[in-house]
Amino acid sequence: MNEQNAFSAIFFIDRDNMTEQTKWFCAEQLTDTIRRIWEPHVHRFFRANIFHVIGKDADLVIDFGMGLAPLRPFLNIEIGKPVIALATHAHADHIGSFHEFEHRLGHVAEADGFAGMEDAVTLAHLFRNLPQGVEERPEPSFEQDGYTILPAPLGRILAENDTIDIGGPSYRVLHLPGHSPGSVGLLDEASGILFTGDAIYDGTLVDDLPGCDKSAYWTTMRRLRELDVCLAYGGHGAPMSRERMHMIANAYLDAPD
Repeated sequence: MNEQNAFSAIFFIDRDNMTEQTKWFCAEQLTDTIRRIWEPHVHRFFRANIFHVIGKDADLVIDFGMGLAPLRPFLNIEIGKPVIALATHAHADHIGSFHEFEHRLGHVAEADGFAGMEDAVTLAHLFRNLPQGVEERPEPSFEQDGYTILPAPLGRILAENDTIDIGGPSYRVLHLPGHSPGSVGLLDEASGILFTGDAIYDGTLVDDLPGCDKSAYWTTMRRLRELDVCLAYGGHGAPMSRERMHMIANAYLDAPD
């Protein structure tokens, strides 16, 4: 998977002054206020996007990787600035470091899952059993077969059309089920930027995991192919133009069952 794209520039970091664990992450600057972060040494199936959005009143962190190394120190958030942490859904590759943040948001359909972090919801067991789940260890004591996710109960439960305002961008919550029951997207209608989680991304979409619902996914895809956006930032892979997102949605809808 190509980690660079036409919409972004690499965000250079003084890695000599970072701890070994914060070197676990890589990042690129997408806009003046949006940064994409990922874990390059995690198996590509579990190498998800993390987004850090800087607002005037608060910062917004969308999704949280596998949690194999502390995420929050890497973000270098201004001391004392409020941070809103929003999980697009409760799968392991998106909520590993969710517990590191105080103000946690997620959809009502997966609220119990965030509180318990059981394998049936997070699918963490799929990572534990995956051959060579990491190319390098985040720390010498790491053992893949002992991987667990700490509970992260929600402080605010989201539903369709809720608003998240961080000063500057204001995001409308879109419920986009199918990949999981509580999958959500965030749309800034002023800029046309959409964060989609795993509802859609530029790659092979997954609709056959426990908790997936193909009928709901069809409804979500029909909605996405009609959505007027400028750019869509998916849970995996590179940003998508409106045309690219619509193409992926149409390809899913046109594929045989």
